[in-house]
Amino acid sequence: MSLSEEKRELLRREFPPARGVEEIPSQDIPTFRVDREVLPELARRLKDDPQFDFKMLSDVCGVDWPQRQARFDVVYHLYSLTHNHRLRLKVPVAEHDPVVPSLYGVWKAADWFEREVFDMFGVRFAGHPNLKRILCHPSFKGHALRKDYDPGQRWLLREGEQDEPAWAREVQEDEDHFETQVLNLGPSHPATHGTLRTVVRLDGEVITRAECEIGYLHRCFEKMSEQHTWNQIVPYTDRLNYCSAMMNGVGYVLAVERLLGVEAPPRAQVIRVILSELSRIMDHIVCIGANLNDVGAMTPFLYVYQAREEIYSLLEACAGGRLTISYVRVGGLANDVPAGFEEAVRYLLRRIPPLVDDMERLITENRIFRQRTEGIGVVSAEDAVDWGWTGPCLRASGVPYDVRKVAPYLGYETYDFKVPVATTGDTYARYLVRVEEIRQSLKIVEQALQRLAPGPIITDNHHVALPPKDKVYTEMEALIWHFKLIMEGIKVPKGEVYGFTEGANGELGFYTISDGGGSPYRLHCRPPCFAVFQAYPHMLPGHMIADAIAILGSLNIIAGELDR
Repeated sequence: MSLSEEKRELLRREFPPARGVEEIPSQDIPTFRVDREVLPELARRLKDDPQFDFKMLSDVCGVDWPQRQARFDVVYHLYSLTHNHRLRLKVPVAEHDPVVPSLYGVWKAADWFEREVFDMFGVRFAGHPNLKRILCHPSFKGHALRKDYDPGQRWLLREGEQDEPAWAREVQEDEDHFETQVLNLGPSHPATHGTLRTVVRLDGEVITRAECEIGYLHRCFEKMSEQHTWNQIVPYTDRLNYCSAMMNGVGYVLAVERLLGVEAPPRAQVIRVILSELSRIMDHIVCIGANLNDVGAMTPFLYVYQAREEIYSLLEACAGGRLTISYVRVGGLANDVPAGFEEAVRYLLRRIPPLVDDMERLITENRIFRQRTEGIGVVSAEDAVDWGWTGPCLRASGVPYDVRKVAPYLGYETYDFKVPVATTGDTYARYLVRVEEIRQSLKIVEQALQRLAPGPIITDNHHVALPPKDKVYTEMEALIWHFKLIMEGIKVPKGEVYGFTEGANGELGFYTISDGGGSPYRLHCRPPCFAVFQAYPHMLPGHMIADAIAILGSLNIIAGELDR
């Protein structure tokens, strides 16, 4: 995964410190500090040169260092699909002149990522085509992720202060568009689930222009993470992609465990795999079922939702909750699975395939459904990568990228499963990929169940995990460790890692920085559907309103993950 020494030397030679590029120590992936003046040239070279081939901009985020002269770091994470290499670039900028050249002209994925850094830190990106707030409303004052911003501060959005695209206020009449109108598609439209707004210009029923507004469910997950201990953050992760909450928690604690240098016991890892893959199935069921319902196919929606409810019953038996479960802990799990867990999983392995088969018989070759989805919302492989897509949406465009294969975790390299890939990149392809992923996840669960052996479910390192309760009641040392972990939190060594897993919507990343304290200094979440949704308004021109609904459902935009 790491960039080879030969290529790192090539970078050092062509972009030496004298030109403003310097390699700095890092404990996970190669990292370079880059002066902003040379950033566009370096970025273009990294993307276009086949020796590097960093075609994907995975993430952009900011970090605030108030005591430093160059107060902010703008951090870029790059990925090469060809070489399976990752690279981190850090661009320091001063508070009095927080301007960085926009990389939107290099990677389309920079669009919303740069807007988020502008919104949260106040760093401006010169040359960005639409630099304005994205998660906070236009009347919001200040920048919430700066260290000196009060976490309790609130700003109300009053009537008449909502931002509108400039083109939405223009009257457009010409030979090609005799009369057009502007329409608000959401957030109150049933297909936008109360949290997504798309402003479209219509020529008749055909969309000619579109722009999205998000932030309706923004909870500032990253700011709250700075105020809580490492384990207290787990319930917040549940509320990212709440359709597959288990997977969020697993991705987060794996990043923290990398910083700590600890591993969960084998039994805990197998349980994490089983419940994560069942959660992936649940998530795909929500996507497929809701999309079918939005386009008018309610019966198959009811078929597949039976499977979702029965998986929820299993999660409830393990954790006491259904939608948000807070079941993982740094170093393992909150508690062991209940008696009868294995038989309950075997029941699901028998129960789910017939329900999926029934849904497929109704839908996959259904002429109406295929006419509604084939050739609709097509995204090429090149464009999907350029927008930073990952997960089922990327694989539907023909790119077989799956974190479980290219950077295995939890022993995924030892499981036998395939990565479903389609080639057409349309709404129908995204449906087919998710259906097959359900079947592959069932295959993984079946293999994991065979490996479920007795053993502990959390590390015995009491610097990380709470001692057993019986010892807390009877031993002074255990009582002290319990007190310190509850009151102060785990002391995670200083360092930074970018931990990433294969969430239901794609690469779920947690860029984690520790200053040695009981809480993260910085915790940034790279939500997969954030990168996917930024392409949505660019997909709509030429399509009809009905197509926009079908496309949106196939992207599986979960607002908790999108807005955080």
